[in-house]
Amino acid sequence: MPVSSVAQLAASGDGGPTVLRILLGAQLRRLRTAAGISREAAGQAIRGSHAKISRIELGQVSLKQRDIADLLTLYGVRGATERDAFFALMAQANSHGWWHSFADLVPDWFEVYVGLEEAASVIRSYEVQFVPGLLQTEDYARAVIRLGHGLATPEEIERRVGLRMGRARLLHREQPPTLWAVIDEAALRRPLGGPAVMRAQLEHLLEASKLPNVSIQVATFSRGGHAAAGGPFSILRFTEPTLPDIVYLEQLTSATYLDKRADLDNYSMVINQLCVGALPAADTTDFLIDVIKDMDAR
Repeated sequence: MPVSSVAQLAASGDGGPTVLRILLGAQLRRLRTAAGISREAAGQAIRGSHAKISRIELGQVSLKQRDIADLLTLYGVRGATERDAFFALMAQANSHGWWHSFADLVPDWFEVYVGLEEAASVIRSYEVQFVPGLLQTEDYARAVIRLGHGLATPEEIERRVGLRMGRARLLHREQPPTLWAVIDEAALRRPLGGPAVMRAQLEHLLEASKLPNVSIQVATFSRGGHAAAGGPFSILRFTEPTLPDIVYLEQLTSATYLDKRADLDNYSMVINQLCVGALPAADTTDFLIDVIKDMDAR
């Protein structure tokens, strides 16, 4: 992204604060690299460390105008118009998304994902244990959340359910992302929350599969093993051409974000293999109906 395009991005406000922060950090990294300045030297210029520069360049922290001003001076950006464009973008990048009201519940590593998810144009995911969060009903989400937060109060559980339902609304907005989900059959056979909750969840998947922007495939038991032996993951793609695809891997108390070309190629290959090996999306409806019939027959 050339420095001149920063002004266009600031004027458009596209992408949401998380993506804008990442884009601004990426542009600062390009300026630093072009100037031949190390992270250590840049950190000293803003009374910080190389680790702080790394966090800024990765879009992991909010930005201070004084730090941006000092970095731009260090990198040789002195024109008022260019500097003002950076400051305008910084102000937007520091704004709060709708999920900020849940900040006391959401760790920083997951708040980044919510922002990226909100800005993504394509979301491809594989889930082995649960129905993907964007496709969950309230009751199913409540059962899943209780598993992971056994000591949470009823009020906290409901707020977490509210956050998950808020995330799911993006599938129904005016310009929704494309969601392409591969769900392991085990997640559809496991009656989380009880038979009634699971039946409603399967019916919800039937309705979601009718959306033009949603494609659901099932990795059935009959197809044997598959390439995603390591567990669930998501790949997010964005309309902003300077922002790379991002692979998201969630652990119990943290997450990993991958954007290196080798990692992206590897995970793209895996999810493509999953899609080829899974039941075709056109057969998902019949499969879900069969699972519901199996539940009712018990």
